Amino acid sequence: MNTVFITGTTSGFGLECAIKFGMNGWKVISVGRREDRLKRLEEELSPHTSIYSICMDIREKDRVFKEIGSLPEEFKDIDVLINNAGLSLGLEKAYECDISDWDIMIDTNIKGLIYCTRAILPGMVKRNRGTIINLGSIASRWPYTGGNVYGATKAFVRQFSRNLRADLLGTDIRVCCVEPGLAETEFSIVRFKGDRERAKKVYEGTRSLEAKDIAEIIYWISNLPSHININTIEIMPVCQAWSTLKIHRG
Repeated sequence: MNTVFITGTTSGFGLECAIKFGMNGWKVISVGRREDRLKRLEEELSPHTSIYSICMDIREKDRVFKEIGSLPEEFKDIDVLINNAGLSLGLEKAYECDISDWDIMIDTNIKGLIYCTRAILPGMVKRNRGTIINLGSIASRWPYTGGNVYGATKAFVRQFSRNLRADLLGTDIRVCCVEPGLAETEFSIVRFKGDRERAKKVYEGTRSLEAKDIAEIIYWISNLPSHININTIEIMPVCQAWSTLKIHRG
């Protein structure tokens, strides 16, 4: 039975990935900050598979290494790492934003991701097998007003994924960066700090991607023949496309 380690399983892509993998017989290591939601997920999946929950904030480096280093024997051999935990805060321009929001995005989207990767990767190398799937965003490629540091953190995720592939050449370990576009999850609720009405307007009149859509794609990537590596995959709903360049006319 294969084992998957997923961060950010208390909502959105992470939650649906845990359900998708767990319902298909994978052992699940579920990581998130909201203990009540972790317990709810355990109750849903435990009749179908083995699940081990870790309630922690991936920004806490020492805690990440401690928890991963002390996994129960049944869960030690991780086959797939899904670095899903991440967030965007605010939509203000760079000269108007709350700089503490920048700190949180950098600490979560970049540092938390690399902590989990560094803690898990040596085991994959030793066993010469494994798949790392990093959740990026179309914001890593296509800038927009107010996307400043969020987009930059996701550009880091894409380039880090590519450099991991270079480091791992000669092993059988795969690395993929999955870059979703407009997806209706709790993303906008978090971005707008709990303002559900404002978040709801982001998706009005659209058929956005759903968390289940991304989970299906991640599951497909994880189950491809071992000689195939999807370097990067960018996904948008049909209702979304690129816009024209802006011009300010004074």
